[in-house]
Amino acid sequence: MDISSVFPLLSGAIALILLATAETAIPRRQQMHNRFKRWPHNVGILGIDVLCVRLILPAGLVGIALFAEQEGLGLLNTISLPTWIATAGAYLFLDLIIYGQHVALHRIPVLWALHRTHHTDLECDVTTGVRFHPFEILLSLALKIIAILVIGASATTVLIFEITLNTMSLFNHSNICLPRKLDHVLRLVLVTPDMHRVHHSAMPTETNSNFGFGVAWWDLMFKTYRAQPKLGHTNMTIGLHTFPEKNELRLDRLLTQPFRKTVNPRFSRPHQES
Repeated sequence: MDISSVFPLLSGAIALILLATAETAIPRRQQMHNRFKRWPHNVGILGIDVLCVRLILPAGLVGIALFAEQEGLGLLNTISLPTWIATAGAYLFLDLIIYGQHVALHRIPVLWALHRTHHTDLECDVTTGVRFHPFEILLSLALKIIAILVIGASATTVLIFEITLNTMSLFNHSNICLPRKLDHVLRLVLVTPDMHRVHHSAMPTETNSNFGFGVAWWDLMFKTYRAQPKLGHTNMTIGLHTFPEKNELRLDRLLTQPFRKTVNPRFSRPHQES
């Protein structure tokens, strides 16, 4: 395993430990479902995701960026710009692509079947940030490869983006209680836990909001921003009305959810109202 692949994994492991500790010290919501019955399965699906990516793309996305640079592929490899402008532009482009992917995962039925595995978690905490079906991870990998080849992002930019994306996914899913003023300031630029938690509400109109993972601007720009959940953060219901049973938190059930019928077909898609 090359060093560029180690950094995202190592930084993610450190972030997970630190945020899990912070959740215990300053929780935002009282959790009704024992996290030690959820966490092994959420982390287990992460292990499968990492293995799949390593098997499909051993060199990682940094390897794709190096290939594009060597072959002169992508916009930024054909024009001359100051390094900081090229880095910032490529980073924002990749973040926008992730935002667009997230919207598509909610809007297209076959993609929603994959993505709802992430939303059927009955709590929202740091491990929810790694709870993605392997097929969704591979789809995201393919999209990021295309985006890197199109924009011509440098290897350094891709490495920074991967580390930041992984860390932000853990951060904005975490059950941390931030001071209100700090949350307000942070969400001028970044997606905060309170901002993203709205997205995990069981209310369809709230599920279809706050799609950003890293930069908070896209939701404001494309009018998908919702400041607060209707019932408040302590009273809101997390999850979906599909697969509500506790046994659906198990790893084997997570892996098969996209291929099984929902318990309540009225809630099979996130835009349907109750």
